[in-house]
Amino acid sequence: MYAERPPAPDLAGRVACVWHLVSETEQTQLVVPDACVDLIWGPRGLFVAGPDTGPMPTPMAAGDTFTGVRFRPGAVGDFFGVPLHELRDRRVALSDLPFPAGRIEEAAPRVGARPAAMRAGVRRRLAATAGADPAGSALTRALREGRTVAEVAWQLGFSERQLHRRSLASFGYAPKTLQRIMRFQHALGLARAGVPLAEAAVTAGYSDQTHLSHDVRRLSGMSMRRLLSPAGRAA
Repeated sequence: MYAERPPAPDLAGRVACVWHLVSETEQTQLVVPDACVDLIWGPRGLFVAGPDTGPMPTPMAAGDTFTGVRFRPGAVGDFFGVPLHELRDRRVALSDLPFPAGRIEEAAPRVGARPAAMRAGVRRRLAATAGADPAGSALTRALREGRTVAEVAWQLGFSERQLHRRSLASFGYAPKTLQRIMRFQHALGLARAGVPLAEAAVTAGYSDQTHLSHDVRRLSGMSMRRLLSPAGRAA
């Protein structure tokens, strides 16, 4: 069972949702890149799921419970106290980072208390750390339009090296990787809404359906049709 709830209004600028997952059977949950970073409370405690560049199969036992706070792409800022690219493709215990994890754990002795404790901990931490780069939203908008990295850098008034540095800091990705992941997620969303794959490919900015298929396999490890099936559905 998986459920999402929208964040409180004061968190909505940087938090996409608060989610809860209970694994009903022993399974492997596929997580695919989405440019987001999650703070998660699982069976082994609090950890961070960094920005992914490829598929991340996650084994779960029956009854395992996970509660997460998902940050919007580019909105993490200095929340975890380390450069975001250092968390790329990693799952890191919160206790290994400069983050006051103990205060969250002490506030939630029961599984049912975790969402409130995590929201409170996130709210305190956001107030105490540097926010997101204001250029991040402009960067994502420009990349969504299919512009080249050189065009985006010129539009924002940066050199390509500056753009690369700011993209790594905000998203954990180089600009080209960020663009590929955003394009993939756009196409995946269209396909899930019932748009034919050829049309979804062109709308999302791919040259054709074959181009889409190559990126889907690179980022998810399977075909789009398999990814859309109940057996392959990814988080």
